[in-house]
Amino acid sequence: MISVKAKKGRILIVDDEERNRRLLQAVLAPLGYETFLAESGEAAIDEISQIKPDLILLDIMMPGMDGFEILKHLKRDRETEIIPVVMLTALTDAKAKVRAFDLGADDFISKPAEKTELMARVRSLLKVKAYNERQQNYRVDLEKEVARVTEQLHEAYTGIKETSLDTVYRLSQAAEYKDEDTGAHIERVSRFCAAIATKMGLADRMIETLLYAAPMHDLGKLGIPDEILMKPGPLNDEEWVNMKKHCDIGSRILCNSRNEFLKMGETIALTHHERWDGSGYPDGLNGPEIPLPGRITAVADVFDALTSRRPYREAIPVDEALDYIKDASGSHFDPGVVSAFFLVREEILSIKSEYDNGGGLSNGSDSKRFSLISGDCGKPRSRP
Repeated sequence: MISVKAKKGRILIVDDEERNRRLLQAVLAPLGYETFLAESGEAAIDEISQIKPDLILLDIMMPGMDGFEILKHLKRDRETEIIPVVMLTALTDAKAKVRAFDLGADDFISKPAEKTELMARVRSLLKVKAYNERQQNYRVDLEKEVARVTEQLHEAYTGIKETSLDTVYRLSQAAEYKDEDTGAHIERVSRFCAAIATKMGLADRMIETLLYAAPMHDLGKLGIPDEILMKPGPLNDEEWVNMKKHCDIGSRILCNSRNEFLKMGETIALTHHERWDGSGYPDGLNGPEIPLPGRITAVADVFDALTSRRPYREAIPVDEALDYIKDASGSHFDPGVVSAFFLVREEILSIKSEYDNGGGLSNGSDSKRFSLISGDCGKPRSRP
C-alpha cells in the first residue's frame, strides 16, 4: 500500500499501469487528499476493506478482475455501496459507459484525464459522499432514537397495564372476599378460561384479554348485601332475586370503558350466568346469542364453584363436578366449550391443584348439603 497522507479525503486509485497511478496521485496529493494505489482488482478489494476510501478512481480495462467486476462487488455490499466511483478508461464505446452507469458508477472520465476536469469531479463527488454519510448517520441515529422511544413507550405501557391489571385483581378480590373462602378463586377461573380458549384456537390477543377479564365476572357482588352473600343456607325467593342482580351491577360498574379488558369484563359480568338452553339470567339468552367469553367463563366458574367450599356448603369431589359439566353440555353449557374443557382436563386439574388453598380438590365429603345448580335457575335452592 502506497499513500500520501492528508485530511481532505481518502482516494483509492485503481489502475494496472503504474504510470497512470502516479500521474493521478501527482495531481491529487498536492491538493490535500490522502491517496492510495492499487494495481489490480484483487488488490483494490483488499485495500477498500482496510482503508474505507471516500472516493475510488477505477480503471475499466485490467487483467483478471476488471473495473466492471469491482464495481459490481462494491455496489452489492452495504458497507461500500455509497462510496462514489469514477470510471477511468481510454474506451470511447458508448456501451461501456452505459454498462458502467447501470452497475452504479457515479461518473466517467476518459483517459488521459484532464487536470481541471478531474479536480472538479473529485470535489463534487466527495461532497456527495459526505452528504450520503450524513444521511446514513442520520438514518442510523433516527432508528436508534425510534428504538429508544419505542422501548420507553413499551415500558410505560407495560407499567400502566400492570398497574391497571393489579387494580382489577384487587377490585375483583374485594368482591370475592365477601363470598369465597379462597382468594385464589379468581386466579383459577382466569387460568381455566385461558386454557379452554387456547384449546379452542382463539387468537393470542383474545386469550390474553380473557385471562385478565375473567376475574371480573362476579364484580357485581360488591352491590349484594352481606347477609345474602354470607347466608349459610338456601336463599329465599326475595334473596335469590337480589342475588341475581350481581350480573347487572357488575356490568354497570364496568360499562362504557374503552379498555379492552374492562369491555370484555363487562360482557363476562353480564353473561356468565346465561345458559345454552336459554334458562339462565339476566336476559335469558340462548346458544350463540351468549357472547363466547361468557360461555367460556360459565364452564370455568361453575367447575371451580362446585369444587370449592362456600359459606353455604362444602366442596364436592372433582369427579362429581366433572360429571356435572359433562351432563350439562347442551343445556347449561356450550357443547364446544365443554369439549375444549375436557381436552385440557389435566391442565385444569393442575391449575386447580396449584391454586387450591384447602377448600377444593381434597375436600368434597359433604356433597348432600349442596344442591347442584342444574335445577331451574329461579329456584332458591341454587347459588351462583
